[in-house]
Amino acid sequence: MLGPFGYVIWFLGTLCEACVVVCALKRGVFRRYFLLNLFMAFSVVVDIGRYKILHSYGFLSPQYLYVYFFSDALLNIVLYLALSSLYAQVFSEMKVERYVRTCTLLLLMGTALFSYAVVQQATSRLVTRFVAELSQNIYFVGLVLTYILWGAILKLRETRTQLVQLVLSLGVYFSIHAASYALVNLYPQTDSFVASFVPVFGLILPLAWAYAFWRLPVEARLAPSRLAVIPR
Repeated sequence: MLGPFGYVIWFLGTLCEACVVVCALKRGVFRRYFLLNLFMAFSVVVDIGRYKILHSYGFLSPQYLYVYFFSDALLNIVLYLALSSLYAQVFSEMKVERYVRTCTLLLLMGTALFSYAVVQQATSRLVTRFVAELSQNIYFVGLVLTYILWGAILKLRETRTQLVQLVLSLGVYFSIHAASYALVNLYPQTDSFVASFVPVFGLILPLAWAYAFWRLPVEARLAPSRLAVIPR
């Protein structure tokens, strides 16, 4: 059951997500980072929907659990697609957007098939277990892809401050959630502890994105020496 602290974090998270969309609209970068803003807008809608279900049926009700797991899977798919849009931004000069989209869809399909293969032996709640497994695997795939993207940023000497901020914060977000799933899988008794504190760290992503859209101009550039140390 959620306590006062949980409700406060939930409210702050929803407020921060809405701030990301507002900042993007105010600064004129909503279309540039459409999928990122779509993810944040969808998160706000999901939070409101979850609260209504929670208020009507209770925290441990089947209705709330179904809504939670299915909406979480949809959010993760949208965030995964948003990550692919950052790939397109980084490699924009190479004109490889079509290849990025194709590889993104193929990898998502592969992740879904792997998730189904893991849970296909389940005799009950197959669909629920599938969406939960899919969300978990998307976090791990997203983590790997984000660090690969960061390596590409260093290799290509990408210096757009706003883009670097978005990628770094996304790497932190995926790292926290992937680590939380790994911790619960290894030590199931930590489930309640992880469920209490992961939402707190989840505030990092909307705060970092809101800051990037509001405070960092699109044309701002990092000094190459601040992005990576260049060996002599």
